Amino acid sequence: MTSLRAGLCLAATLLLAACQPPESSSGEADAPPSLSADAIPQGTGFDFYVLSLSWSPSYCQAEGEQANRQQCGRRDPHGFVVHGLWPQFERGYPEFCKNSEPDRVPDSLVADYRDLIPSAGLIGHQWRKHGSCSGLSQVDYFATTRAARDRITIPAALNGDSQPVSPKAIEDALTAANPGLEARDMAVSCKAGLIREVRICLSKNNLDFRACPEIDRQGCSRPASMPEAR
Repeated sequence: MTSLRAGLCLAATLLLAACQPPESSSGEADAPPSLSADAIPQGTGFDFYVLSLSWSPSYCQAEGEQANRQQCGRRDPHGFVVHGLWPQFERGYPEFCKNSEPDRVPDSLVADYRDLIPSAGLIGHQWRKHGSCSGLSQVDYFATTRAARDRITIPAALNGDSQPVSPKAIEDALTAANPGLEARDMAVSCKAGLIREVRICLSKNNLDFRACPEIDRQGCSRPASMPEAR
């Protein structure tokens, strides 16, 4: 009963705060500007994107000493960070596709996106596993990743809680803060009792919110811990 009351109270708090400004990714001043809607590069060979936003405190807690120090060893803690922008089929997804781009992401490009994805290793992995299947160049893929992240407003109150959090409360807060976003367009993922990610489905043409039944079914429903970002 205590957890249920805490979840309901958190939902109300999040909904009240949903219209506050979005959380800043890291405050880095030299990040490249986001693309306008009519300038989104057109990916090919898949049906839609999944923008995966990882709750960094959960990752850092779960991984402990094995966690990436670039993400978890800073004085400035992260909240939601981009795990990746994943080309997706209506059922399943492509991965590690052959293309004309190099496997390695150059240091200059890594530096441009460390405010979104704090680990250089994760940037490279996301390109090789997912970006390689987008039909885009590295430059265009990461520019699209930034545009997708900028599409999402994170409510200021969505900053972790000492009590278990209902995935529905997280979805309600996000739908309130993002006009047009519906619960069927996303899923909250959990692992080992922790809120780990929010996965939001976007069209490949202009990054509009769109329904994705397979992704939605993969979400968790029971309250889970969401460590505070501090």
